[in-house]
Amino acid sequence: MVQVALAVRLVARPGKEETLATFLKGALPLAEAEAQTSAWFAIQFSASEFGIFDAFPNDAGRQAHLDGPIAAALMAQADQLLAQPPRIEFVDVLAAKL
Repeated sequence: MVQVALAVRLVARPGKEETLATFLKGALPLAEAEAQTSAWFAIQFSASEFGIFDAFPNDAGRQAHLDGPIAAALMAQADQLLAQPPRIEFVDVLAAKL
């Protein structure tokens, strides 16, 4: 059962859209390796706006993800890939079908 999630919006720098999309696709194995990440989605809203939605059983799982390799890799490349800082929303999951 998932109880909490993260909804993250990412705006790519002009000309970095494909690079950001490739980064997000490549992060899937890292998400799969996280024991407390119950669901992980990399999504695209428009040509330049992307997102990550992931869900966890509890706050500890969510924090472990934020302290993990995907967030570290994204922040290490943020200046090169993103037009603005990631917009990270901490959300509660009311109902889920996984």
